[in-house]
Amino acid sequence: MNTVRRKPPTPAPQRVSGTLRLRSRKSEDEAVAPDAGEQAPELAARPAAKAGQKPAGKPAARPTRPAQPADAGRPARPASGARPKPSATASPSAGRAPRTEPQRPARKPTPAPAAPAAARRPAQDTPARSAADSVAPAPEGVRLSKVMAERGICSRREADEFIERGWVFVDGKRVSELGIRIDPEARINLAPEATRTQRQRVTILLHKPVGYVSGQPEPGYAPAVSLIGAGNQFDRDTAQRFHPSQLKNLAPAGRLDIDSTGLLVLTQDGRIARQLIGDDSKVDKEYLVRVEGRLQPEGLALLNHGLELDGVKLRPAKVEWINDDQLRFELREGRKRQIRRMCELVGLKVVGLKRVRIGKVKLGDLPLGEWRYLREDESF
Repeated sequence: MNTVRRKPPTPAPQRVSGTLRLRSRKSEDEAVAPDAGEQAPELAARPAAKAGQKPAGKPAARPTRPAQPADAGRPARPASGARPKPSATASPSAGRAPRTEPQRPARKPTPAPAAPAAARRPAQDTPARSAADSVAPAPEGVRLSKVMAERGICSRREADEFIERGWVFVDGKRVSELGIRIDPEARINLAPEATRTQRQRVTILLHKPVGYVSGQPEPGYAPAVSLIGAGNQFDRDTAQRFHPSQLKNLAPAGRLDIDSTGLLVLTQDGRIARQLIGDDSKVDKEYLVRVEGRLQPEGLALLNHGLELDGVKLRPAKVEWINDDQLRFELREGRKRQIRRMCELVGLKVVGLKRVRIGKVKLGDLPLGEWRYLREDESF
């Protein structure tokens, strides 16, 4: 099979004016750049070759560009081949038309929200608050329940109950909010419902035997309130009938030691409790005390006034001999085991103690272990 061998066309030779001469990098770097309008001497001396004719001898080398003038803005290339460091006076973009960026319209700053009037004031205009200014002022007046208890209207617990039910009037206005404060001189009245409720609350007089505790029960001993029942009511024929509901909120108004006997008051009425055991109580109590031992000189005077218990001086008392082994005490306070401790301080030992009177109410002929109601004509 015949194959046609085609010979690629020979490109037409280009004409180069002048003769080119290769230089080393070193000579190129050391050459001084001519002025902008002058030609190199080698190019000017040699005649220009015909167009398209290659120089004889060595193959034509790639023509090198003549060194740029110094004012062209391009720095000479260093001999080591490293890139030249940018100069402070010339930049790589010298000789070119500076590139201009289109300027964008400046954005208007967003105004900050207006500060409050207090914040815009200068710091020196606002005086620093003192510690006294930062503390909330104390509420004026006195709590209504406290005023009612101090006046003897009822106890504070009863007062809160009556206020919640709307049974209290202050200066003619009904009050039903707990914790309210009033003028201590305000006028206070109770609704008829509160008065009827107070009348229904009972006060019981008990002749407590030895071995019963007057308050909280102790291990092995029964509380005195356990003796209150229909079976041992002394005045069942003349007074109201006992009902178990009367045991609710029935509490002793005063203490009587487990080794002591005599009159003990238990009540549902807060007014009576405050009258007998309040800090400002003026109700005196009478005791018959059997003792043994030898009384110290001036011991009787000390029993009347001058002793102290637990570092606290006792109120004046009235103490006298009834017979050789029995004393009568009249006290206006009721400290724990007070009479027994007083006698020990003067050389005596108590072997028996009986309370026979509280205020104007006497134990009388009430049998041991029985009880009766406080009559309407009786008061302490």
